[in-house]
Amino acid sequence: MALSERERQMLEEMEEAIRAEDPRFASQMNGSDARHPDRRRVIFGVIGALAGLGLVLLGINTNLWVGVAGFALIVASIALAITPGGVTRPHGLGLVGDDGSIRRPHTAHKRSRAKKPGKAPKQGTFMQRMEQRWEERRQQGQGW
Repeated sequence: MALSERERQMLEEMEEAIRAEDPRFASQMNGSDARHPDRRRVIFGVIGALAGLGLVLLGINTNLWVGVAGFALIVASIALAITPGGVTRPHGLGLVGDDGSIRRPHTAHKRSRAKKPGKAPKQGTFMQRMEQRWEERRQQGQGW
């Protein structure tokens, strides 16, 4: 079923609002990383799976544990090949800023805790701030 012109316009406005508010979330929802797997990971996964298959066949003729190790290598290689490349990063986790940028933890503690001139201090609990933001958005969107 096709969307009407008004529904399509509302959907585009919502998408634009999401992109403006949280660009990192919007880029994750595009799924661009999942559609383009890392070739190196896929190649290592295929080579590992073939090596594991060889160990399974060798284990049939020699020792059961060699076959089990081959099966484990197959499973690990396939998991390596199908998982996205961004899951295991060598630099560890980062802190996500308000604009969607990622700061590394080793640089985050070096920053001074000086107040930014344009920002108001946080008041209330996390849930109270979230409720306040929700109410502000609802009031701004009364024209829906």
